[in-house]
Amino acid sequence: MCKQYDRLGINKDGDVMKKLLFIILSSLFLSNIALAGMSDADKDKAYDCSGIYMANYFLPSGETFEYSMKEKSMASVKVLKTYALEIGINEKEWDDGVNKGVDKHYGSKYDEAKTNDCHSFVNKIVPNGEEKVKKVIQTLY
Repeated sequence: MCKQYDRLGINKDGDVMKKLLFIILSSLFLSNIALAGMSDADKDKAYDCSGIYMANYFLPSGETFEYSMKEKSMASVKVLKTYALEIGINEKEWDDGVNKGVDKHYGSKYDEAKTNDCHSFVNKIVPNGEEKVKKVIQTLY
């Protein structure tokens, strides 16, 4: 049995534990890197932007806007949620946060500066965010 361990490069009892510990710590480290894509501040901003985007989509009558802005807003909401779920944010947590953002902004007037700030945020936080939003816009209809 010792010869089998020697062929695997493990020749001491301590080596087995060291390698096992290394594997476990490496796995934990790598999983934390994968979940590090959105800080709490980023999540709050994403929730807020989702609320702004939803308010844009359901603008009260009389507001002036371009229809393409509504499409981009809905696509951005979808891209943000997809990204959040990909990086391991719990769907219920995400939906609850977005609902708070919607409650905050629903019924408000179109704010071009806030909307553009959210577009910049999506492009910064989501890898290839701008391209993903464009792709989703093409699939809306």
